[in-house]
Amino acid sequence: MTTHSVIVLLVLAGMIVVLAKDVMRPGLVLFSAVVLLMLVGVITPKEAIAGFSNKGMITVAVLFLVSEGVRQSGALSTLISRVLPMTKIPIARIQMRLLPAVAAISAFLNNTAVVIIFGPIIKKWSESINLPSTKFLIPLSYATIFGGVCSLIGTSTNLVVHGMMLDAGFAGFSMFELGKVGLVITVVGIIYIILFGNMLLPGERGKRGKREEPVKEYLYNVMIPHGSRLAGSVVTSLSVDRIPQTEVCTIIRDGLEIHSPEGEVLREGDTLILAGKSQALSNLLANEGVELSCMLNADPEFVRRATKQIEAVIGPRFPGIGKSLGEFDFYRHYGAEVMSVHRNGERISEMLGSLELKEGDNLVLLADDSFMSAWGESRIFYTVNERGDYTPRSGKKTRWFALGLLIFMITGATLGDYADDISQSLTGYPLDHFFPALKNGTLDMFFFAAIVMVIMAWTKLFPARKYTKFVSWDILIAVASAFAISKGMINSGFADMIAAKVISLSSSWGTYAVLAAMFLITNIFTEIVTNNAAAALTFPISLAISEQMGVSPMPFFVVICIAASSSFSTPIGYQTNLIVQSLGNYKFRDYMRIGLPLNILTFIITVLLVPLFWKF
Repeated sequence: MTTHSVIVLLVLAGMIVVLAKDVMRPGLVLFSAVVLLMLVGVITPKEAIAGFSNKGMITVAVLFLVSEGVRQSGALSTLISRVLPMTKIPIARIQMRLLPAVAAISAFLNNTAVVIIFGPIIKKWSESINLPSTKFLIPLSYATIFGGVCSLIGTSTNLVVHGMMLDAGFAGFSMFELGKVGLVITVVGIIYIILFGNMLLPGERGKRGKREEPVKEYLYNVMIPHGSRLAGSVVTSLSVDRIPQTEVCTIIRDGLEIHSPEGEVLREGDTLILAGKSQALSNLLANEGVELSCMLNADPEFVRRATKQIEAVIGPRFPGIGKSLGEFDFYRHYGAEVMSVHRNGERISEMLGSLELKEGDNLVLLADDSFMSAWGESRIFYTVNERGDYTPRSGKKTRWFALGLLIFMITGATLGDYADDISQSLTGYPLDHFFPALKNGTLDMFFFAAIVMVIMAWTKLFPARKYTKFVSWDILIAVASAFAISKGMINSGFADMIAAKVISLSSSWGTYAVLAAMFLITNIFTEIVTNNAAAALTFPISLAISEQMGVSPMPFFVVICIAASSSFSTPIGYQTNLIVQSLGNYKFRDYMRIGLPLNILTFIITVLLVPLFWKF
């Protein structure tokens, strides 16, 4: 190994450790690695910033705004509300209606945006017909991943690899080229979820012939004050007569927790952890016998106004990440009180003052009418939703206009490669005869996405004055930095060294084994770190492998796209998994139970089918 190879190895190892520990946002981690490589001379300053002008990276930025325009039009929420049944039917039948629609939409829109739109809608809908939302939220995330691998614009990972291919002198992917394998993965994945999802996903499973009890979703931390008429009441069948719609989970008395409260006599000063649905909040606020712990030091005027229960999932821009609620005055910042925090499937309502907040935490807030208008569209939170039905804000004409622009963008990008042929057949002249600026390669995804984005801004489909808040700058910095890291791996010879090692370990089994090895390496990286970082690490290795074996690199590039997106076994490898983990209160093992077989299915399908469509 050369000195530069050793340096690259150390930088990459450190980068992976920091990403896995979630010390800071991925974009800054990758950019830090780029700066280190530049300082030691592995890459030049020009190579360090080249990714920021890459068309693939800029296309990702433009597509964020296009997705926001479609989202704010209300078109997608209207569509999904028509897909969801209004009466309880078997879960498998609901998934048959829901998952194909979600996958189809995610082939053309950013899958994170799709989950942010649909997640709260599906959760509210499932509650309204008394079905556990846990049966639908992980499948929602997976369906967006399925759709993402079917098109060039379905996920930023595809555009990252596409941009790296262009930089390396290859033609890049066409609009639906990845769908040759992606569609098979989508069909098989949806069938798998329909057949086994109800069995593998957590949630209440009603028994035949018995009425299902409503799920107790929320935990309320209340105190019995001095002089309360509830003092002396007895906990019977886990409930107290004067506190309706709730069950007593725990009694905290003199610093001790009583986890089996049946038969306990309540005393003044007791703290109760109550489980109930959202409707219980109004009763608790009106109940003079108890006081919500989060309201003990609250402004009396706020106590009078606070009648809304809000769920807010912390996003990467939240300024209190890494701070405890005691250090970060949530009420001063946002005018709401935190009642409980849901993390990794656990509801935390005790000792909130010392709880360190993390990205992805689901906060249950008590707020007044002003919270939704002030923070409902903020990128500080992944999602903000109020209990109650969702009503699209835009009119029918606006929704159809947004869908028309989306169809124009997709059709233009798909047929752009054939524009000269179409013009030749219709007029006898190529297109650049009439429009000299439109040479071959100009009518691509960036061209049409940029046009649609500008139209959406000027027609106010998204607030033009606030357009910067709708772009995930961390993803863009991570994508741009990925190009520089890839260049550093090539310049140092590290990519060639790893490629030779992979070939030597699997060459006796043939090219299929090398392809399988690249899938596994990329997939493991994406489960540990992020999808874009995984693509950045494995692209130069796959290019070196193809050069050393003397075969086409196209099968390896396709495998990288699919493997980097196929994050099913953990919530941390893909942003959509992290979002639904908070919404559905899933545990880490829930992803392993349903996701690991899906990883294996995707691996088998990819390795078998890719060489059939892209020859070595």
